[in-house]
Amino acid sequence: METRVELIAELREKFFKKLEEETPSDPRGFHPADIDRIKHTDDWLKRFLEHNENDLQESLSMLWESCTWRRKIGANDISEDNIRRDYLEDGVVFPYGKDKDGKTLFIIKSKQHVKGAKDFSDVQRVIIYWFERLEREGNGNQISIFFDMAETGLSNLDMEFTKYLIGLFKSYYPNFLNYIIIFEMPWVLNAAFKIIKSWLPAKAIPKIKFVNKSNLKDFVEPNDILRCWGGTNDYTFVFIPEEQTSTENAINDKLDNKKVHFVENSPLTEQPPSGFGDQVNEEQFLSIEPEAVTFNKEGNEIIARIILKNITTDKYLSYKVKTTSPQKFRVRPSSGIISPSERCSVTVVFQPGYNLRGLTNNDRFLVMCLPVKNSTATAQELMAIWKSGKPTEQHRLRCYDGANENNEVQKTYSILSSGSTEENRMIDALCSKVIHLEENCNKLYKELKYLQIFSIILTIVMAVAIIYILRSAIQNTDLDNCHIHRGI
Repeated sequence: METRVELIAELREKFFKKLEEETPSDPRGFHPADIDRIKHTDDWLKRFLEHNENDLQESLSMLWESCTWRRKIGANDISEDNIRRDYLEDGVVFPYGKDKDGKTLFIIKSKQHVKGAKDFSDVQRVIIYWFERLEREGNGNQISIFFDMAETGLSNLDMEFTKYLIGLFKSYYPNFLNYIIIFEMPWVLNAAFKIIKSWLPAKAIPKIKFVNKSNLKDFVEPNDILRCWGGTNDYTFVFIPEEQTSTENAINDKLDNKKVHFVENSPLTEQPPSGFGDQVNEEQFLSIEPEAVTFNKEGNEIIARIILKNITTDKYLSYKVKTTSPQKFRVRPSSGIISPSERCSVTVVFQPGYNLRGLTNNDRFLVMCLPVKNSTATAQELMAIWKSGKPTEQHRLRCYDGANENNEVQKTYSILSSGSTEENRMIDALCSKVIHLEENCNKLYKELKYLQIFSIILTIVMAVAIIYILRSAIQNTDLDNCHIHRGI
């Protein structure tokens, strides 16, 4: 169904009219990047109309709901720096290859996914990261979900994960799905699939394609069929950070043909181009109150608040907040723009499963700022600036328990400079290694727990088998005795 230009303009007009009459549920309003897309990107609005078969009211409702959700979960701010890097690199979900229509395949290796083995909220953020990245790299072009279900069992079936994926396509990423390709689904999962199928809208059912090694070439480009699928492609997934062309830096009048990206895993190792550590900043732009990340219990949450103040009278500041422990803390908002003489409140909350007892001396935060010329820069433009720009200041903050007033060991400190010293870099590297060691220990603990459960189950099965054998032997002995007596 063709979407007329007039219909796109009408959807845009109705959205902004609704925005004038109705306040978004989030007090911050919709994200500026989404507002900018609605103003200037016809293709995005066209996707909402196509998704709803040109039903204007349904398209408006979905657009409004999508903007609300994107602001709530921070879709525009999710990046490699604030999600679980180990989840990105483990190869459970990743894009590779094309289907027969030229759409990117988003591969899910079901055999490597075990329900409950990972924090589900972190898994969700990884999926959103890939969806946002694929939208940027493909200019909104559709993708195909490829479920590699070879050798999977009931332990790999995660209905919650599958339902979440379907919900993203149904409600927040309009007209983004081309096919759902299911490779070698075991018969034992047929009953579960009937439930999953009921979650899909009727028009999505024809998109499902069951394939095996013999007919996979009908839906996937032959050159992209991996060896494990019966093809000749020996590709092995390795995570490559997203590249941003610095030609987007026209917002800051810094044009350059070079591409840059971060390659370090630690959130504190964001290093700008050479010369960063050699510069000295004579003017202070940003002040932080308090000069600590002080956690206190508020209801059921453990929260710290940091007030960032732009102490200049003529400069807009872009700021970023990073932490050595992204798995432990949730930072909102982690980046933004502060107008001259204005303040911004940043909230830090403990992630589920963590508490103050787990607070260590290695838990730190880094607050950086950079002057920008455009106060209405989009998230993509800000990302490009940070990739190639040189942060003017950075404040390093330690954490401590606000209820433990006498703990002198946890006294915080703030280093204000335009570059880090060699000692600080060594500390950051050490913190990163400690965090990596802790994550490996947690993985080992989970594996040992599963092994322990398996051992208990095996012991029970063996005990039942032994009892059954003994009872059978006793019954046979009794029968033999009965035959002997009768013979006498």
